[in-house]
Amino acid sequence: MKRRPAATANTVNGASDKHQRILDAAIEVIAEHGFFHSRVSEIADRAGVADGTIYLYFKNKDELLMAAIDSAFHRFIARAKTALAEINDPREKLRRMAFLHLDGLGSKRNLAVVFQTELRHSLKFLGHFSHNLLVEYFDLIKGVLREGQEAGVFRADLSVTMAAHCFFGSLDEIVTTWILTDRERDREHHLSTFTDSIVSIVLKGVEAEA
Repeated sequence: MKRRPAATANTVNGASDKHQRILDAAIEVIAEHGFFHSRVSEIADRAGVADGTIYLYFKNKDELLMAAIDSAFHRFIARAKTALAEINDPREKLRRMAFLHLDGLGSKRNLAVVFQTELRHSLKFLGHFSHNLLVEYFDLIKGVLREGQEAGVFRADLSVTMAAHCFFGSLDEIVTTWILTDRERDREHHLSTFTDSIVSIVLKGVEAEA
């Protein structure tokens, strides 16, 4: 029986590149047309692959959207963990997380549209995101808040769960408002410019009295 040749680095990288192009194209097309009006054929065309190629990676459009969201979110979490490992002050950690959240979505409007609107049109998609991905983000935020309590810079009586919801909710609302505004105004106000304002408001509520 003939053995198949081992995959070379080029074939592995080529497959990985094609997979990522499909994910990026899905975000782009879904942001433009909405999930239900987006066609797999258009996603394939935008990715530069044949229609059938998409079904080699994904069973259907639902699975494709979930994979695109998973990929983008895991990249964000990895970036956040790396950044936080280099910072000691819990207050600066919150500031950095806010910046990464706003900068990440502010520099990729299509991704922001999918996260803030398309994701929330379906309980199935929202449930997957909340139970499988958002939990990890909240754990990261709560970990920083607990560090602050242990260091004595955040209130000891603080509910880290409530504070984490307030922190995330503030960022989430700013992103939603931003994507609903006029594109010309968006160019003048990048999302990350709101970082200091949001974090200063949150810190007023969580910092221990001097």
